[in-house]
Amino acid sequence: MKTHHLHNIYFIGIGGIGMSALARFFLASGKKVSGYDKTPSAITDELQKEGAVIHFDDEVKNIPEEIRKSTEGVLVVWTPAVPEDHHELNWFRSENYKLMKRAQVLGLITDDAHTIAIAGTHGKTTTTTLTAHLLRTGGIDCSAFLGGVSGNYHTNLLLGKNISDEKIPAIEKIVVAEADEFDRSFLWLHPAVAIITSVDADHLDIYNDASAMYDSYRQFAGQVKEKVIAKKTVIEKLGLVKTKVLSYSLDSNATDSYAENIRIRNGKYYFDMNCCGDRLEDLSLGLPGRHNVENAVAAVSAAKQAGVKNEAVREALSSFKGVARRFDYRFVNEKVVYIDDYGHHPAELEACISSAQELFPGKKITAVFQPHLFSRTKDFAGEFASALSKLDDVILLEIYPAREKPIAGINSSFLLSLIKTKKKNLYTKEELVEKTMQHDFDVLITMGAGDIDRFVEPFENALRRKFNTEATSRKENTK
Repeated sequence: MKTHHLHNIYFIGIGGIGMSALARFFLASGKKVSGYDKTPSAITDELQKEGAVIHFDDEVKNIPEEIRKSTEGVLVVWTPAVPEDHHELNWFRSENYKLMKRAQVLGLITDDAHTIAIAGTHGKTTTTTLTAHLLRTGGIDCSAFLGGVSGNYHTNLLLGKNISDEKIPAIEKIVVAEADEFDRSFLWLHPAVAIITSVDADHLDIYNDASAMYDSYRQFAGQVKEKVIAKKTVIEKLGLVKTKVLSYSLDSNATDSYAENIRIRNGKYYFDMNCCGDRLEDLSLGLPGRHNVENAVAAVSAAKQAGVKNEAVREALSSFKGVARRFDYRFVNEKVVYIDDYGHHPAELEACISSAQELFPGKKITAVFQPHLFSRTKDFAGEFASALSKLDDVILLEIYPAREKPIAGINSSFLLSLIKTKKKNLYTKEELVEKTMQHDFDVLITMGAGDIDRFVEPFENALRRKFNTEATSRKENTK
């Protein structure tokens, strides 16, 4: 992306995970970065420490004076998550500033690189992060725009040596990027290689129906220049042309890459892997769950296409520490395990719950779920209820609306009524931690994509008090 003419980058919604990665990219490129977000967060705190100027009131007067005085050299980056009546966004539009969506900017950056893009309804953040970790462990310099905070690198942005050098040829700059299907954002990308992990129906508020979403995925796959690495069911649903596609699966020997002999030892998953005719035995993965074994198969397929050797694959899988809020162990002692997860689609809840049941057989599992979006709750109410009914104990928070207005009759009481589990409750945020601590559980899980993450630390503190321990045991303690 040619940015030499830009000196001020302003973000509307700077605290978002994708937006903050771009903000960091421009900070590292020596640009002045400022912006707005609705509320302070750990991400906005970190960005401010890194040099970004951020405010939290939607008022034009808060935009830095230097930007308000002239459109020259200013780029305004915004996200569709911002409502259309946003005062600052509309002021920038009325004053004819150069505005780009987040995905458009990511597309321009990745067009100037050899890009590996990871798309899919589920699993793309873990697969993206693991792919970048595989490349770096294999000695391949790469940049990465991640949809979560890496447990290995403690950031959502990895910068390669030459990423900002506009004189270096694109082929010498490798970028791993998460390709988001929301708002058809991924259609701004034209990667050399792409992984597609899943195409379960989602974001029907944007696509209206699954067939329209499939059309967008087909278009995305058509924009890939070299190779598409896709799950077997994705290939079947989209009808992808096999000459351009490598297939993968969890354990089907009818695909190009797959795992077998999957087993659990001491809380870790071990497996053998067949990858395009090559075989790797007794691999261990630093992240639990069969769905993550499948994500690992996809990531290894891409890494080996890029030239990563088998021993580096083995080392990278074993040392992978996952992504924040993806089956994230937050507290472990001899009596209780607390896991936090970003799951907000029925398939993601199914994967998280089944993984917990496989890892902790016979244990009582209580999960707190905050539904995300009225439309998603309406579209998948039956599927959500089916997944949650597999728990011993279900606690709901009210629906997190994000950008949406309420839909009549769609609320957490409605969802609760569909859940078959006998022990089920709907709590307010104010009473959540105290009342949950009165439940009898061996495993506690929090799930959701709204602001339920704000309760992670209070739950950790409550568990410390309950068990009278200062030690917070996270995923390191499970190894």
